Amino acid sequence: MNLSINKELFSQVPQLKIGIIHYTKIVVSQSPQMLKGRMQLFQENLFFELQESPVTERPGIKEWRTVWKALGADPNRYRHSAESLMRRIAKQNYLSPVHLAVDLNNFFSLEHEIPIGIYDVDHIVGDVEINLGNSETGYDGLNGRYNKLTNILYSKDEKGAFGSPFVDSVRTSVTEETTEALQIFYLRPSLEEDYCNKLLSSCGKMFTQVAGGEFTTALLSADNPSVTIEVKK
Repeated sequence: MNLSINKELFSQVPQLKIGIIHYTKIVVSQSPQMLKGRMQLFQENLFFELQESPVTERPGIKEWRTVWKALGADPNRYRHSAESLMRRIAKQNYLSPVHLAVDLNNFFSLEHEIPIGIYDVDHIVGDVEINLGNSETGYDGLNGRYNKLTNILYSKDEKGAFGSPFVDSVRTSVTEETTEALQIFYLRPSLEEDYCNKLLSSCGKMFTQVAGGEFTTALLSADNPSVTIEVKK
């Protein structure tokens, strides 16, 4: 499977960086109590932090709002997923456990203040490209409605759009049947590549400590706009 970024995006966001973690042989189950407890404590601490500093002033949230604008979307109308999660925490509307893949994905997103998506490789067809949506781009999302992705980054395969930093699709969502997954990190453009690689490795290790299996990472940027991974399906 080839993963790439449309090179035209770099004219709008020159330092755009997309992180990839490919997981194989994972077991997706209900989150263990240890993870549930850690996630609950993390949310409670974050709630108190957010009483002192507004969501939109958090460095990662703020930077991705800037990216939204650079690409032509309104960050107040279409909030990226990390901001949406954080706004829930600020209202003490804490996230309920789903299963360990979703729970860890949300934890990583909140911890690093960036949008992250995770997808079932069995439901991805062919190569994957990160591109910018237009008025015809959209899909049925996990939020229960059809989502248009005009001027919003999105991931597509041979079947069409399946993910974005706004909301992910039903088609490629991870379930307890998933054994191979692709996690896409919409990294802060200002971060150095070395830091990004360490972030991806740290998240991959934590994920496989809970879900088992193996992982590999890759970083897409202007200097390295495509990479090939070996899928097991």
